[in-house]
Amino acid sequence: MDARERLKELLLEKSYREGTFTLTSGKTSDFYVDGKQTTLDAEGGYLCGKLLFELLQNNETPIDAVGGMTLGADPLVTAVSVVSYLEKQPIPAFIVRKEAKGHGTGNYIEGKSNLKPGAVVALVEDVVTTGGTLLKVIERVENEGFKVGLVTTIVDRQEGGAEILAEQGYPLKAVFTREQLIGKPKP
Repeated sequence: MDARERLKELLLEKSYREGTFTLTSGKTSDFYVDGKQTTLDAEGGYLCGKLLFELLQNNETPIDAVGGMTLGADPLVTAVSVVSYLEKQPIPAFIVRKEAKGHGTGNYIEGKSNLKPGAVVALVEDVVTTGGTLLKVIERVENEGFKVGLVTTIVDRQEGGAEILAEQGYPLKAVFTREQLIGKPKP
C-alpha cells in the first residue's frame, strides 16, 4: 500500500469523527477531523512528514524552512524536518506562537535562528477550514522578513479556506481534500 493510502486509513481510523462539532472558526459541522490523533501517532506522523516533504520538493520555488502555528503544526513541522534530514535534504523547522513570548526574546517564532534572513518558507497545518490560522501565521512570518513560498495542509475541509488563501496570493496544497478523504462533496 502506498503512503497516501495508508495515511488515509489512519486518518479515518484515528482522526475522523461524526456528530455535531464546533470548529475553531466557530462554524458547526457534522464531522470533525482531529488531526493530532494521527500526527502524534508514530506511523501517522512519519507519513504526514513524508507526504508534506514531497509537496515541498515538488514546489517550483525551493523551500528553506517549514513552520506553522503551535499546536496543530508542531508535530507536522518536526516530521517534515526529520524526513528531510533522512532524505539528505535537511530543512529546518520553526513554530509560530499564538502570543509573543512574555519573557526572554519576546519572539513569536521559535527556531528563528535556524533560518537565514529572507528565507522562503513553507507553512503547514493539519486541517484547514476557513484559513484564519494560516493567515495569522503568514502575517507573523512575513513581518519577520521571511517569504511564504508554499502553504500546505493534511486535510482541506473545502469550506472556503483554500479560496480565502488564494485570494491573498497563497494557493493551498492539500494531501487530502474533504471529498478525497471522506467522499462528501464540498458544501
